[in-house]
Amino acid sequence: MATYEASFDIDSRTDSYAALRILEQVYDAVREETRNSRDGGDDADERLQAFRTLREAAKRRSPGRLTVTYEQYDEEFED
Repeated sequence: MATYEASFDIDSRTDSYAALRILEQVYDAVREETRNSRDGGDDADERLQAFRTLREAAKRRSPGRLTVTYEQYDEEFED
């Protein structure tokens, strides 16, 4: 499994606004994909709630760090 990580230090109002914009875009994308996906249900609701929580936390505008981690598994998608 390969792991990729990027961190963004938030130490100004401008950085805080940028982090909020990133999380708003991610939330919107997850919401749209969840709405269009076939798997719906509780799992999709939990996923959307997790991203909603991140977005709401970023609205508090305080110093911190936004870290994105992508773990790429070795197996392929099932058709």
